[in-house]
Amino acid sequence: MPWSVKEKCQPREWEECIDKTKPYDIAKWTVMDAWKRVKAKGGGPGIDGQTIEAFGGNLKDNLYKIWNRMSSGSYFPPAVKKCEIPKEGGKTRVLGIPTVSDRVAQMVATMVLEPKVEPHFHEDSYGYRPNKSAVEAVGKARAMCWRYDWVIDLDIRGFFDTIDHAKTLELVGKYTEEKWILLYVERWLKAPLETADGKREMREKGTPQGGVVSPLLANLYLHHAFDVWMREEFGRLPFERYADDMIVHCATEKQARYVLERIRRRLEQWGLILHPEKTKIVYCKDDNRKGDSPHTKFTFLGYEFRARRVRNERQGNVFVGFTPAVSPKAQKRIRYTIRSWRLGVRTPMTLDAIAKW
Repeated sequence: MPWSVKEKCQPREWEECIDKTKPYDIAKWTVMDAWKRVKAKGGGPGIDGQTIEAFGGNLKDNLYKIWNRMSSGSYFPPAVKKCEIPKEGGKTRVLGIPTVSDRVAQMVATMVLEPKVEPHFHEDSYGYRPNKSAVEAVGKARAMCWRYDWVIDLDIRGFFDTIDHAKTLELVGKYTEEKWILLYVERWLKAPLETADGKREMREKGTPQGGVVSPLLANLYLHHAFDVWMREEFGRLPFERYADDMIVHCATEKQARYVLERIRRRLEQWGLILHPEKTKIVYCKDDNRKGDSPHTKFTFLGYEFRARRVRNERQGNVFVGFTPAVSPKAQKRIRYTIRSWRLGVRTPMTLDAIAKW
């Protein structure tokens, strides 16, 4: 069947878009749709230096190669480009940037796998999910901090770099019988990182932070390592999770210490280690909560939760409440971004032109 059929194929006609001679049934329209999503997200080139624009310049042939290799079982992902992003304290965050063609291939698998796992995810898991957002997670955390006096602020050390490959593949197998998804997920997990000087680093664990399929695999991993377990063991304690950014609400400090130790042991069973310095128990101190604690504030998704002067909208009186606002770190990043615009040198532009730009 000629590739030109891709423009006419619709989801309801997917059977017409499948080559029955291939061992794996992957519709051509799925590959085309995956390309559209990758193009919309943007991003830089991988190790081959090919940009999204260059890939689109020979779109028909490029998409056909991906479809042909994936549906025949002969697709092998190239190495992932290693990028180090500076962090505070002189440390770096390692990102793995796949090539554009590999991002399309990963998107194909994501589009097929996501509808199978999404209905099973916990309602308070907000990261990288359709119809869920970070703002929604912050709003839920704000409401729970009014009801519960204590918060466990959890930080997993190097989460994306420590995910167990065997457990991940086992979990994927629980939700799909598509052998090609398991085949390619395993290959993506094992794809090496390539540094700027061409050296390759083989990976025995972890999934590249920057890959298209990685957020879904990370959510699936923590769904079973944390969400399901929390529901079974501490069903009455609310929590919010955005990928590996997690907070748990407790009624007392004693309860918080007990739950934290149980969580620590649980995550260790899944090869995950809590950061000893960043993980802490926080007292949500306000006007009505007496006593004190070494930690009375925490940051969640760019918002700093702490005691602040707030005004009662109905009565008009001012009181101290435990509420979120943009964190100092986020403020610094915003100021840096605005300064990078160099608005002072754009005097020839009108205000409307600057706003549009």
